Amino acid sequence: MMFRKAGAAAAAAIVLSLTATACGGSGDDKGGSDKITIGIKFDQPGVGLKTPDGKYTGFDVDVATYVAKELGHDAKDIEWKQAASADRENLISAGDVDFVVASYSINDERKQKVSFAGPYFLAHQDLLVRADDKSIKSAKDLNSKKLCSVTGSTSAQNVQKELAPKADLQQLGGYSECLTGLENKTVDALTTDDSILAGFAAQKEHQGKFKLAGLKLSDENYGIGLKKGDTKLQGKINKALEKMVKDGSWEKAVKKNFGEAGYKNEPAPKITETS
Repeated sequence: MMFRKAGAAAAAAIVLSLTATACGGSGDDKGGSDKITIGIKFDQPGVGLKTPDGKYTGFDVDVATYVAKELGHDAKDIEWKQAASADRENLISAGDVDFVVASYSINDERKQKVSFAGPYFLAHQDLLVRADDKSIKSAKDLNSKKLCSVTGSTSAQNVQKELAPKADLQQLGGYSECLTGLENKTVDALTTDDSILAGFAAQKEHQGKFKLAGLKLSDENYGIGLKKGDTKLQGKINKALEKMVKDGSWEKAVKKNFGEAGYKNEPAPKITETS
C-alpha cells in the first residue's frame, strides 16, 4: 500500500513539473531564463554596433538592455537581431522581434504599421563630409553633389522631398558602405542623424578624416518600435524609459557612447507615445 502511494506521489510530481514547464514559468525574480529578441542596428558605432568579436555596443544597446531588465530579462537573456532600416516594420509585424531599438525615428507613416514607445532620444539630421571639404555649407549645396544615405531611412526621404531634390542620391544597404564611398571620394557627403555621424567620426580609424557640417536639418525623435496596438507593452517600456532618465542611467549612457566625439546632445525628450 505504501509503495502504491509513493508511486502516485511521484506521478503527481512529474505532472506538476511538466505543467510548470509548459507554462514557461521560471520562478526567478531576476528574470529567469526567458529569452527576449530585440532588433538593433549592427553597423552604427556609438548607437548600435556588432563588433568583430561578437559583442554589441552603443547607446541603443544600453537603452534596450535597461528596458529588458525592467521587463524581467537579464542581459544574458537577450537575443540581438539585426534590424536594417528597410526591415524594421517587417520584423515587428512578423513577430521576429519583441521590439526594435534601432535609431528608429517616429513618424506618421510608420505609425500606420507599428506602435512606438518613447521617444527616448532627440537627434537631428546632418551631413558628414570630408575634413577638407569647404564646398558644402548648407543643404542647397547638395543639389550639385553626390549624396549617400541608407535605403528606407527618413534622411534619404527628407533630402528627396525637401532639402535638395536635384542631389545625386545613392541609397545603399548600410552606413558603412556610404562611409567607404565618402573616403574614396565616390560620394561627397553622407546624410543621416547627427548621433550616428558622430559615432562614425569618433572611430579611431576615421579621426581627422571627416567632419559634421553642423546643420540641424530635421528633428528625429527615436522611439522603440513594437507591434501595432500593443498598449500593454508600450506602457511598460515607457515606464522603464522614465526610470532610466530619473536614475541617471540615460545620461551615463549618452556620455559613454558619444562623449569622445564631442557631440552635444539634446536633453531627454518627454514621453509622447501613449496609445
